[in-house]
Amino acid sequence: MRVVVQRVNYARVRVARELVGQTGPGLLVLLGVARGDGPEDARRLASRVAHLRCFADATGRMNRSARELARSALLVSQFTLVADPRKGRRPSFDPAAEPALAERRCRLFVEELEASGVPAASGRFGAYMQVELENDGPVTFVLDAPEGGGASLPPPTGSAS
Repeated sequence: MRVVVQRVNYARVRVARELVGQTGPGLLVLLGVARGDGPEDARRLASRVAHLRCFADATGRMNRSARELARSALLVSQFTLVADPRKGRRPSFDPAAEPALAERRCRLFVEELEASGVPAASGRFGAYMQVELENDGPVTFVLDAPEGGGASLPPPTGSAS
């Protein structure tokens, strides 16, 4: 499981021009689910995102979390995050979880974010979505589960192998 977390002033997701999810100042979370990702991976990563200290404190240091500041999140499923682009010109999507499993893990991730005190909206799983955002900073983090990136996940796109 891989998440890309972006600190945003706002983010919105539309499906066929219909607004299906949004957040004000908070987090945009892009989530890719890999084969073998279990419920505990979703729980652990959702907790990490809720407690990630990526917002400025009074001194300007990134020392506050979305949970502490009552910020919300927008979760968008994105299977391409777990693709393997290391060989050839077309990424392999073999590492991605089957859609039914990935959808369950995405729902659990949203539930866990909310249980951690971060209100969360989401896109529409499996739909073609348009995501609009204003990145704040920019501040972007990539988090993997299992911790440190499992053998099932290739390095994030653009990383040396």
